[in-house]
Formats: sequence, C-alpha cells, structure tokens
Amino acid sequence: MSSEIGELEAEWRQLEATGLATPYQAHDWVRPFVETVGRAEAMTFRFARIYDAEGAMLALLPLVITRQHGTRFAEFIGGKHANYHMGIYRPDFAQSLDDEMVRLLLSEVGSAIGEIDAFVFVNQPTSWQGIRNPTARLAAGASPSRAYKLALQPGDCDGTLRRSMSKHARKKLTTKRNRFAEFGPSELVQAQGASEIERVLDAFLAQKAARFAQMRLPDPFADPAIRAFLRQAALGSPGRKPIIELYSLDLEGQPVATYVGAVQGSRFSGMATSFDLTSTAARTSPGEILLVELIKRKCRAGLTMFDLGVGEARYKTTICDDRDDLVDTFLPLTAKGRAYARFSQLKRALKRRIKASPTALKLSLRVLGWLKRRPPQGDGDD
Repeated sequence: MSSEIGELEAEWRQLEATGLATPYQAHDWVRPFVETVGRAEAMTFRFARIYDAEGAMLALLPLVITRQHGTRFAEFIGGKHANYHMGIYRPDFAQSLDDEMVRLLLSEVGSAIGEIDAFVFVNQPTSWQGIRNPTARLAAGASPSRAYKLALQPGDCDGTLRRSMSKHARKKLTTKRNRFAEFGPSELVQAQGASEIERVLDAFLAQKAARFAQMRLPDPFADPAIRAFLRQAALGSPGRKPIIELYSLDLEGQPVATYVGAVQGSRFSGMATSFDLTSTAARTSPGEILLVELIKRKCRAGLTMFDLGVGEARYKTTICDDRDDLVDTFLPLTAKGRAYARFSQLKRALKRRIKASPTALKLSLRVLGWLKRRPPQGDGDD
C-alpha cells in the first residue's frame, strides 16, 4: 500500500503497458489529477498493489478515500471527470478471479488501508478488452447511464461512419457542413504547446461556463484546479505523448467548438465537448462537425476504438453503434458501511429510473435550476 504516486511510476507504466486499464487509470492521467485537484481539495489517496510470489505486480487499484455522512469509503480516483472506473490488472490475473476471490481481495485491501467502512465503485465497465472486470463481478446493479462507443476501421473512415450512422443522419450532417462552410474557412486544430493549450482551454472553459449558466446549473469545470489538471495532462511528460488532447474547430481563426479526450493505446476516450453559444454558426451544430472530423482523424491514425463517454445524448446514439454497459459495486466492510452502501445503491437506482424517463429527467433539471436560483433562507435582520 502506498500514498505517494511518485514512488510507483516505473511499475505503474509497466503494468499499464500490457494490462487491462482504461485511459482514466493511466499514470499520466492520474498523476496530474492527484497533483492538482487532489492537492487543492486535500484528498487522501491510497494505491493498493497486488503481487505474485515472485514479486511481479498483478494489479493496482488507484483509490481516493472519501468521507460522507460520517462514513469513510474508498473509490476509484477521478470522480465525475473520469468516465470509466476500474483498477489495472494483468490479464491472466483478472481472468483467474471469481466472485469470492474478488470479495476476499477487497477485504484484504480494506484491512491494509485501515478504518474504511466500504468500497464504492461506480461506472465500472463490465469487461475490458474482452475480459471481465474483477470488481464489476460484485455489482449491485446497472449504473444510471451507459457509455457509447464506435469501433474504427483503420483506412476506411467513411466506411466506419456509413456503418454506424443512418443514411438520414449522414444527409443531415452533410447539410450542416455545407451551411457551416458558408460562414468562412475552418480548421480542426489540436492544441500543442503551452500557448495553444491555453488558447483552447480558455475557449473550452468559457463555452462550458456559458452553457451551464444557460441551464442554471453549477459548472463542474469552474474550479481553477480542473483547469490546472487539464493543462498539466495536455502538456504531458518530457519525451511522452500527452494522454489528454485538446481540439478546437476554428472558424476564421476563432474556436466555435472544442473537444477534450484521453488517449491510451489504440483507444480515444471523449471526456467533454462544448461549442460557442454566441457564434453565428451555432445553429449548424459545430460540435458534431468537429466530432466527426476528429473520428476520421483518429481512424486515419490507426486507432481502433473511439468512445464518447458516459451519459445519454442524441449525438452519441446518432454516431455510435455500440456501447459499454456500466455497473456499480457497493461493498460494505462495517455496519456503518452497510447503511451507507444501501443508501448509495438506492440513490443510484433512483437516478437510473429518472434518466430512463425523459419526463422525469426534464422535471429533475427544472428542480435543480429552481434550487440554484432560489435565494438562501435566513433569519432576517436583527
């Protein structure tokens, strides 16, 4: 067990290179998060390592210890900014585990951490690279949302989109592209170098702030530590390609849409997208135009999978023809943990039911907006 990520870099990278790991458990994603968001919020981290008898690492669980409602529990690092939550496993080790072995393993990890009441693992893919995700074996149920993905055919980018998108959707996109072209010359730009990263980050964060303000919802990107995290991860480590990539669709030199994604191996994982609400080209769906061009670029680069992350949206189902099913695991270790696990499970189940009903989802968003606008209640003047 370790609390210092810097001590683990060599072993982490070695396991990550050949093991089961999503982009969100890559060393170059987790370390910037720990050093920015983690430091700003005084998070407590634990990196649980499992070795075989010869001292070879079999698995690594990057965990953050959270306190809520008097309960101390462990969850995977990244929170809402990580679409997929799981550990890193040597494939043969993951395949060797059954439900009881996973339960025993987590019990031992809990004892090694000390004084935690439960494990709370949400948004876990049921499998990765065709192998069952060990902690997903203990799932209490499906996550509220799914994650959408598209298998790429390197060398046949147009064929990939013809397979996944309906003829009607492709025709609509062509019409939008033609209308967009009327506004002037455009270019899909990948931010590389500090000044370009700052430019695209400025645009992305401003677009997000405007969008959440329009929806009367809190902006999860408003914290300066989130900007620091994205900037650090996009700059990357010396001699290594950055794991987070920032893209901008520039219209006459101005960003009208932006995209943030993480790359690991042959997979690109979308983290967030936005567009300029004030742009005269906003009605032509510049975000979708950017996304399709980015898919083609990754297809030409030889990547084999492109995912759009967790959550339902029309553009996701329009472009993607496959999905990753996600599940939640709540494993209590104490009586207090059992109560919290039950509460968390019911809360996630309710969220799943709301998301499954368009009417209930619309109503819940209205209530959130009303609560945000409502002035705080005080006792009045003394």
